[in-house]
Amino acid sequence: MPSALDLSNDASRRLLPERLIKGYEVFLGGRFQREQDRYSQLAKMGQKPKVLLIGCCDSRVAPEAIFDAGPGEIFVVRNVANLVPPYLPNDDLHGTSAALEFAVTGLKVEHIVVMGHASCGGVNAYVKNAMDPAQQQPPDGDFIGHWMSLIKPAADRLGPPQESLELYTERLAKASIIHTLANLRTFPYVRDLEAGGTLALHGAYFGVADGRLLALDERTGEFLAVSEAAHAKAFATPRF
Repeated sequence: MPSALDLSNDASRRLLPERLIKGYEVFLGGRFQREQDRYSQLAKMGQKPKVLLIGCCDSRVAPEAIFDAGPGEIFVVRNVANLVPPYLPNDDLHGTSAALEFAVTGLKVEHIVVMGHASCGGVNAYVKNAMDPAQQQPPDGDFIGHWMSLIKPAADRLGPPQESLELYTERLAKASIIHTLANLRTFPYVRDLEAGGTLALHGAYFGVADGRLLALDERTGEFLAVSEAAHAKAFATPRF
């Protein structure tokens, strides 16, 4: 059995970034201490989250922080621009599809939330490349360009930009959420469980600067503000 490392000494502290070690120490003295029974239960009984959240890997939009989630509450899948490819079983490596399959068929989540956000670097990169004919065909080895091509059907439906690129990018980010929900419904088990009423799909959009959360009304295609009173109260309360 390998010996435990004492991360308080200088040699062992070089094994991880200092910021992570300091954060871990705060975690041990705070949240882990308060929720130790919960972690022990999760280790013994396994996880049973009711929500799968597909979010962007952008460091500014951590779902657990935004939704004040405890351990084991949300099964989170994060990738560039919170995308899901359509159902396409083949020999390629499908990380997002594999996580989706596990969450739906293994964990039996009851909700799937696709959450995009303002100022998304992936969507912005797609728009800039689309405006430059020389960049429209991703070169070999360009993982981001090929991945972001999943947004093209949403962009095609929007048509050429009629406003500033900044506003268009935000509009495309929301349209991409709607398209991703459509891609989710190409997975047979997602489609069947939703039709049977045991799985619900949702779209959401988070404002990084103002903390505003919007939720998609699929009947109208509009994104509507969530918890407006709580949001207003948060900005009305003095911070100092």
